Formats: sequence, C-alpha cells, structure tokens
Amino acid sequence: MLQTYRLGIDIGSTTLKVALLDNSNRLLFFDYRRHNANIRLAALQTFKSLIERMGDCNLQIVMTGSVGMGFAERIGCRFQQEVVAAAKTIETLYPDVSTFIDIGGEDSKMIFFEKNKVPDIRMNGSCAGGTGAFIDQTATLLGIETIELDRLATNATTIYPIASRCGVFSKTDIQNLIAKKVSKADIAASVFHAVATQVIGSLARGMDISPKLFFCGGPFAFLPQLRKSFLNILKLTEEDCIIPQNAQIIPAIGCALLASDMSEILHENQSQDSSSKKASEIMQQINSYTQLNNDFALRAAPLFNSETEYNNWLQKKKQNHVKRGVFSPNDNYFLGVDSGSTTTKIVLLNQQSELVYSDYQHNNGDSFRTFADAMKRMQDYIAHNTNCNTINITASCATGYGESLLKTAFSLDFGIVETMAHFMAAKKTIPDLSFVLDIGGQDMKAIWVNNGSIRRIEINEACSSGCGSFIETFAQQLGYNIDEFAQMACFAKHPCDLGTRCTVFMNSKVKQAMREGAPVEDIAAGFSYSVVKNCLYKVLKLKNTDELGKRIAVQGGTMKNHSVVRAIEKLTGCEVTFTDIAELMGAYGAALYALNHYNQ
Repeated sequence: MLQTYRLGIDIGSTTLKVALLDNSNRLLFFDYRRHNANIRLAALQTFKSLIERMGDCNLQIVMTGSVGMGFAERIGCRFQQEVVAAAKTIETLYPDVSTFIDIGGEDSKMIFFEKNKVPDIRMNGSCAGGTGAFIDQTATLLGIETIELDRLATNATTIYPIASRCGVFSKTDIQNLIAKKVSKADIAASVFHAVATQVIGSLARGMDISPKLFFCGGPFAFLPQLRKSFLNILKLTEEDCIIPQNAQIIPAIGCALLASDMSEILHENQSQDSSSKKASEIMQQINSYTQLNNDFALRAAPLFNSETEYNNWLQKKKQNHVKRGVFSPNDNYFLGVDSGSTTTKIVLLNQQSELVYSDYQHNNGDSFRTFADAMKRMQDYIAHNTNCNTINITASCATGYGESLLKTAFSLDFGIVETMAHFMAAKKTIPDLSFVLDIGGQDMKAIWVNNGSIRRIEINEACSSGCGSFIETFAQQLGYNIDEFAQMACFAKHPCDLGTRCTVFMNSKVKQAMREGAPVEDIAAGFSYSVVKNCLYKVLKLKNTDELGKRIAVQGGTMKNHSVVRAIEKLTGCEVTFTDIAELMGAYGAALYALNHYNQ
C-alpha cells in the first residue's frame, strides 16, 4: 500500500510553491519557482521533482493562492484562502506569535493573534506599494538583480524619502535619486524603508505590532535587510522575531496542515478515500489542463488573423519611412536631442532634411552622461564609417525632460517644448494629419490638428495606465522582454478583455485570465488593447472616434510594438500611420526646429 502524504500548493501571481508533510508535520519536500505565467509547465516540473524524491505516492492536496482556484477546480482538490492557510501554520507550529507580516509578489498581509480570539486579518491587495513587485521594479531601474539589493543595503549610510504608495510615483523619486548620484546602496535601503513604512502604515491601522513577530513571504526569505528595515521602524530586535527557515512557503505548509482533516478520515477508514490521488495521476490531470472558460464571444477580436495578414500590413506601413542621407564634407548638420525621463534619443539631419545618424539609449537616471556618451559614439562612427574627418553641426536643439540641463551644459542653440517637437516631426512626415498620439514610457501626448495648426493638446503624466511602462512592467512580471511580449500579441487567437483600469488594479484581471488557463499570447494582446483603451477613453475621455479625423499619426517608443498600433486601428476603425523611427520622433522634431531656424 502506497504511503499517503499531505501536500500544500500555493500558486501566486508570480510563483508556485509546494510543501509535503508527513503525519508528524515534518517537511519532506518543498519547491519554490517562478512560473512566468506558464503555470502548467511549472506544476509539471514540480511534480516530476516530487516523484523523483518521494516516489509515486498518494497525496491529500489543499491549494491556495491568487491563481490557485482554477487549478484546484481542475484537479478536484480543496481550495483555501491564503491568509487562512498562513494562520493555520502559525497556530499549529508557532503558537507564540502575536503578529504575522507577509509580503508577496503583488500583495501584503498582516494577522494579529490573541488568545481565545479569532485572528484579526488585514490585507492589501489593491496597491502595488509595499509588495515584492515594487521591489522588483526598483531593481530593474537600477539595472541589477533583486537579490543584489540586499547586499547593497548593508552598506547604506542615508535613508531618502520614496513614495511607496504607488509604483508609478516611486519611479520618479528613484530616478531623481539616481540623477543626483545617490549611491545604489542608499537607494536600496531607502526602498526597503519605504516598503516597511507602507506596509505598517496601511495594515496596522491602530493595532499594536507586538512581539513575537513572524515574517513570511519570498521578499523576507531572500532579503534580510528588508526585515531589518521593519525592525528599525518598529524599534524591535531580532530576538523579538521568529525567522522560519522556509518563510517563502508558509501558506503552502498551512495548506498541507489543513489537509490533515482528510488524512484523519483516511486513517479511520483504513482505506484510500476518493480525495486521495497518486502523484502520477495528478500529473496527468495537469498535463491535460485546458482553459476552463471557453466563452470566446467575450474576448476581443484577434489583432491579425494570420501571419500573412500581418506581413502585408507591415509592408504597407513601410511606405512611410523617413528619408536617409549620407555624410558629405561640405554639408551643414543639425542636431536634435530628446532627453526623456527614461531614454535619451539623438537625431542628426543634413541640410536636405535627410536623416544621417541616430542613437537611442536608456539613460538610467543620468541624462547628462548618456548624452555625452551618445555624442562620443557619433564622433567615433563618423571617424570610422565615413569620408569625413569632422562635420559642422550648424545648429542644435533639445527637448524633453532634460532639455534645460543639456541646453545649458552643452551650449545647445535652442530648446523646444516636447509637444511642439512631436508635432513638427509628425507634420513633416504626414502634412495633412488630423491627430497625433505619442505614447512614451511614462507619459502620453495627444495633439488635435486642424488645417495644419494645433487645435488642442492633452498631456498625461500622472498615470502609467496609458503608457509604455504599463505593458513593459507586466511583460517583465510574466518573464518576457517587451519585444517578445508584443510579437506574441500580434498572433493571439482570443485576446483577453482586461478592461480599462489602473496598472495596479489590472493585476486582478490578469490573475483571472491565468486562472482560466488563458495562454500568454492572449494576455499580451489584451494588454495592447487595454493600453489603447486607457489612453483613448480613460485619459482622453474620447466620446467619438470621429474626433480624431482620418489621418492619425502615432509615435513614441511604445509604437515600436506593432500590437499597440494595430489595436488603435481596431478600436478606432481608422488607418494609422507611423514611421520607421517612431521612438525618435521627439529628437527628429527638435532637429527640424534647428534646421528651420538656420534656413530662416
């Protein structure tokens, strides 16, 4: 007769965790891995490892997690709410705990325990502040792995204020610190301090956080300096804490403990209950996992019906390319630079308005150094790839976030408002345009045009839900780079309807799609639709697409993603035009401004 064990499974928004216990509550096997939205594959890999370690044993399973419900229904096991599972672990294995603090990928929790009272459970699932995702985004901004933040924080000397209430606003604070040459060590420690402040302030709400404390979740397990930040704010010491060996799998352990009820029934009946299944049988069920919700009538239309349609569409769009030129020793050249909040773009035009050189780089918070490096690369390119030893930059112009800094530091001739730069670039490529939409990483600009003149301008800088970072952030959370994510979206069969909400609240829609087994490409296409819907209807409050006219130009780095451009066409019913330098149009407009002033 096969041995029966209790297995707890926790499938969260970013990770899959399992814990296997025997009847004495000994942990025999555990696993923790990122699923990158492919939960089926991650689950199969976990069960393969389990069988290799324990053999094809009988399992009593209880499942939890924000994505766990759909899988629980599919394999026919019991589902339990995550905080209930965590509370079970504390009450069974750690009865001395008074306060439980958990930080997950996209939520945080706090539980207060008192004798002879029901545990007081507090959750924060509607804001990215104070979560693992917030910490991951910081690491991305600094260009390091998340685990490296902990090592850096040990050498910090100063804590700086960071707005942890929202991931969008925090980016600005962090980028400003980077620009001011604040050390990565101080930024890492400041982020941990911000997370601790946010969690304590939003969840304690009048309750005393008293020892002993129990820290739970992957961030606490892998980032000891984060735990230290909590203790510093609470004025407590390590002796006031219980630090479990496997903090990242506490809810999974709780699920395994909750399965004890089933195990007792099995023991009393001395026979295999229908709720007990062999590990190999569960693997077969997972392997045949199909989407639970097949009501595709509720899904959005595919962006492209076939690869042939996509290729034909792309070929047609290529007809609107910016003219290229070559370097000539006797020509005059005009430099345009767009120093944005996240990237720096430069464009060099000759006197015939032809593009002869361009550069696009992430500035990592240091627009000064990025521009200086870009100019050095241009100089090297001219020296090694042209017949010109030197060129004459007759006039130069800056625009964007770092306009004033670069204009002053490098003695550039002109500065121009960013919206005007984008308008000039669009008008150059489409003289009869009616509407310009520029979507960057963290902002959006919309320009209505009538008879070649600007009629109305709308700018959005307070929310990322209609911007490129909206898609990029989720792509990274699901384990893909933005180019892969956008390309997958183009060929999705049944794009998910993710609605038109804030980046933070979009998490619930994504989790629902993942629970239903939606493939990643359908989720990716859903994001393309959502970023456009958010932009047109939530930010611009568009009532009728006729307001946009018949000649729509789109530009900005986000428009390099063909899935977003196609979503605009699908939602407006209008043909959209973009150039082959969509991400450089601000710099292109600045260069045109410098050229126009020279001609005048």
